[in-house]
Amino acid sequence: MATANSNRQQKQRQPAAAAAAVQQSAGVVVEKKKPVFVKVDQLKPGTQNNNLIVKVLSSNTVLQKGRAASQRLRNTRIAECLVGDETGTILLTARNEQVDLVKPETTIIIRNSKIDMFKGSMRLAVDKWGRIEVTEPANFVVKEDNNMSLVEYELVTVAADAVAADE
Repeated sequence: MATANSNRQQKQRQPAAAAAAVQQSAGVVVEKKKPVFVKVDQLKPGTQNNNLIVKVLSSNTVLQKGRAASQRLRNTRIAECLVGDETGTILLTARNEQVDLVKPETTIIIRNSKIDMFKGSMRLAVDKWGRIEVTEPANFVVKEDNNMSLVEYELVTVAADAVAADE
């Protein structure tokens, strides 16, 4: 009985990834969750895990540092790219290898992106957990007059006393 309880406790402590690996090795089929794609006008500050299909309208390199004295450090490239879909546009900050993928007039799939704030404006970013893929051209017209990066946001702190006074 003691070994059954200790085995049960050990199984409960396994992280989800380890549990999925155990299920796969046991022959259990684990279905992956299908990605949910959002439109540009649905993006909000502070959101993450956004999946989008967008067209690249323009790409401007804003930083390109050459090789440093040390061989361990690599080149750093940053480009601001205007991307959009049929609901609006937003600036995408592309870094290093991503700059090569994000060329004007291409359609890309952005997976697991997040919204970074820069001077009060939204920027779409893809970190090491995300992915950018070039895909076949999409058949939508980009709505260029709704640039989500031009909307300025301000962080407002609400005092607890003011909230209590309103009630």
